[in-house]
Amino acid sequence: MCGSKSQSLVFLGLVFNSLEMVFSSSTGFSVSIYDVTSRSIYLRWPKVSGAFFYRITATAVNTVGHSLLAHFSDATFTGMLTSLIPNTVYAIQAEAIDKNGIILAETQIMQSTAPDIPVIDQAYSKLSNSITVEWRAVPGATSYLLSAQDGDSCTETIVTNSPGTVMGLKPATSYRITIRSINAGGKSQPSPSRKAKTVLAAPVLSVSSLSCDSIAVSWKAVYMAAGFSVSLMRSDGLGRMLKQKTTNTFFVFTNLDPGTLYTIKAYAWNANGLPGDDFTYNQRTRKKFYFLKLSPQAPVDVQVVFNSGALRAVVSWMPAEGALTYSVTASSGLLKLKCNTSSASCVVPSLQCGSEYSVSVTAHNDAGSSKPTDAVSLKTIPCAPGNISIEEDEPGNLLVSWSSVSFGHYYVVFVKSDDGLEVHCNTSHTQCHFQSDCGFTYFISVFAYNKAGQSPLGDVFNYTTAPCCPSDFHAVLVASDTVEVTWAPVRGAELYEPKAAEGSSAVLCNDTAMACTLSALRCNTIYNITVYSFSEIRGSNTSCTPKYVATAPCSPEIKNISKEALSVITVHWQSNNEEATYTVTARGEAGLWHCTSSGNSCTLINLPCGSAFSVSAIARSRVGQSLPSYSVPLETAPCCPNDLTLTQVTQSVTNISWSAGMGAQTYVTMLESSKGWAKCHTLQNYCLLGCITCGTNYTVSLRAISETGLTSSCTYQGYSSSACCPSGVKLYRIGNNGIRVYWRASAETKSYNSDLRGSKGNFTCTPSSGRSYCDITEIPCGDVYTLVVSPVTDKEPKLTFCPKKIYSVTCSGSSVGMGKNTQHIHSKFMMFVKLINTVTPNMLQISYIG
Repeated sequence: MCGSKSQSLVFLGLVFNSLEMVFSSSTGFSVSIYDVTSRSIYLRWPKVSGAFFYRITATAVNTVGHSLLAHFSDATFTGMLTSLIPNTVYAIQAEAIDKNGIILAETQIMQSTAPDIPVIDQAYSKLSNSITVEWRAVPGATSYLLSAQDGDSCTETIVTNSPGTVMGLKPATSYRITIRSINAGGKSQPSPSRKAKTVLAAPVLSVSSLSCDSIAVSWKAVYMAAGFSVSLMRSDGLGRMLKQKTTNTFFVFTNLDPGTLYTIKAYAWNANGLPGDDFTYNQRTRKKFYFLKLSPQAPVDVQVVFNSGALRAVVSWMPAEGALTYSVTASSGLLKLKCNTSSASCVVPSLQCGSEYSVSVTAHNDAGSSKPTDAVSLKTIPCAPGNISIEEDEPGNLLVSWSSVSFGHYYVVFVKSDDGLEVHCNTSHTQCHFQSDCGFTYFISVFAYNKAGQSPLGDVFNYTTAPCCPSDFHAVLVASDTVEVTWAPVRGAELYEPKAAEGSSAVLCNDTAMACTLSALRCNTIYNITVYSFSEIRGSNTSCTPKYVATAPCSPEIKNISKEALSVITVHWQSNNEEATYTVTARGEAGLWHCTSSGNSCTLINLPCGSAFSVSAIARSRVGQSLPSYSVPLETAPCCPNDLTLTQVTQSVTNISWSAGMGAQTYVTMLESSKGWAKCHTLQNYCLLGCITCGTNYTVSLRAISETGLTSSCTYQGYSSSACCPSGVKLYRIGNNGIRVYWRASAETKSYNSDLRGSKGNFTCTPSSGRSYCDITEIPCGDVYTLVVSPVTDKEPKLTFCPKKIYSVTCSGSSVGMGKNTQHIHSKFMMFVKLINTVTPNMLQISYIG
């Protein structure tokens, strides 16, 4: 079996005719056949996005019950169907299936297998440049490919039936002979090989007549020859044949007839005695007497054999009588090539491709030259096509074009990928289309053909397709403005460029690694993310498919915080996010408070008084979470004191004390009534309020003020000041040992109590309601008494801060006090009124009522 290049050359257009490609009309899914044998078919197909595996089914069209099923993974794009029937048409269906068993794309193609493998009966050589092969015919075969291989050299030829001969071989060389059967579908595998050896080459004779009765024959050594056999006889058949075996390279025949044409034949034999090709030459002995010498006749039967590989022609003819030498002329326009010889053949070298020559032969002797023979036309092989251009007119399709050449009947283009697969096309036009895959380098050569053979090898071009796209990449949002992109390596890529585009702006990075982080992206934006692949030769693959990734919402901006109530605030923000939910958090030593809204504001409730908070907001969506907004400080109003106590110190002074209010720095307390008000502002948690009107109901209020000026207004249960002490208290004597206590009552008080205390006894009297005096009898004289008159109420104990008066009561002849219509006995008074500040006050416990 020959190498891929020689193999393709022998095929010519056969494989091109069987190479088919069928596309699915709906998806563009295609399957191509790139090789066929007797029992196998080789296929290739493009990648289908989302495919988990590919299913190939081959069903024999004319054979019942024979079908073949094969599965290939999603990473496989070429496949081989084996165990098929030779010379049979198959319907081949290809399906791309996802992991759920759903058919994503399908297509169908008809393809015949090649005929069965022939069997060689025998192979032998009769000529030094050929081997003849005989075999049994194979059903369905339209032709056969004979191959003769000698090391790296391989020669092939196509024949229609047995026997067939492989020409153009080297003499005395052992070849391995194989044969393959061919039909429209393809060619079979090679048959079991047979070895055959070409016979020895013929010795090339140099012959001359030295005298009228002798002919001298000489030749060059022949490869692998052990000896030579030379024979001579008259060309007219008269006389006997002279034979001579020798190991030398020359021999002289003597005792010949003068002026007679003789035929000389020579061949070489090998060490086994097998003869090789023979060489025949006609030579005339010199005449004894020459009275008139005539120029020779023109040679006849001119034959021209063109050697396409060496670009030379072997011209042969029948010798002309009387000719001593011959000249051969090959003319093409102004170009003339000549060769001279004394034999009946000549080699014209250095022919040019793509040319037509006129070949003629002229005979010469001492008398002159003959007329040239009629010209024989010789067309050489076409020149190698030039101006070859290769372009990828669309991804996956290579267009190869070239200039037409003279005498080129058709062209064969060979495209071989760097993974070893080769395809070709046969056309009479000057362009061919080929399916290509990304990331491959293709080696492309173009040959022209005519009846003379194949053009020389021209320039071999290589074309590298764009690198494959990392289609199955992953883009994950790892931060509000950062996307991490990862992908698997692809064929042909030397560098990757992940790119996030939105409108006219883009963020990208270049790296040889299979991961990249795209940062500083705009929030709340949908980006078109694509991973491009680069190669130094082809640049970027611009057909890569993008994916869409949305970034996290933008951070909201808190615009205002408004107080709705004592423990309720509303936070307002600004943001242009779509479909976002916002969460506001107030963070402080007292704990965390949250509220959530999809609008532009939300309300925090039950915030503790007297606390400091840091308020921030974040936005959340299905994509992710924004960065928090800038924090805004928040301080709630100070707390109202829980406990407040009022103590009547004097009739006009009240002491107020309270528990500390959280967050309060100063306090303002106020007692208000219809008769007036009293207020104090203090850093302490107590203060004294003067100018209190006795017997009056007051409202009690307190304002707690923070360091920053926030105020809480606190209202407590009402407070009633104590009843008023009476005025104008006096003592009058009644009887010998009685005393009347008199006073002026206040408007609000109706009942009073009088206490008279001395060292000899204590006396108390309480008059009926509405009266402003009371009498005390049997009071001892000769003592100093302290008198206090205080109001009596049901709601509070007896007051202790009413004025005290001290009276001295003497006995003998004395009269205590002064009174109308009474006898004044002694008018000595001791009266001392002193306001006691350190008394035990009445306590009123007030509970805070809001």
